[in-house]
Amino acid sequence: MNIIKRLWKEESGQAMTEYGLIIALVAAALVVTVIAFKDKIKAVFEGLSFSAS
Repeated sequence: MNIIKRLWKEESGQAMTEYGLIIALVAAALVVTVIAFKDKIKAVFEGLSFSAS
């Protein structure tokens, strides 16, 4: 029973897990944003013209 209590109170890996969750949430938000605005993003890149000088 002491092992379970000790594991429950241990917080050493908690910060890394929280950072991982935040990164996953930000990545998911970026994917959703790109999908939502894909036509506008495509229009912007098609409107760019590169000239070789």
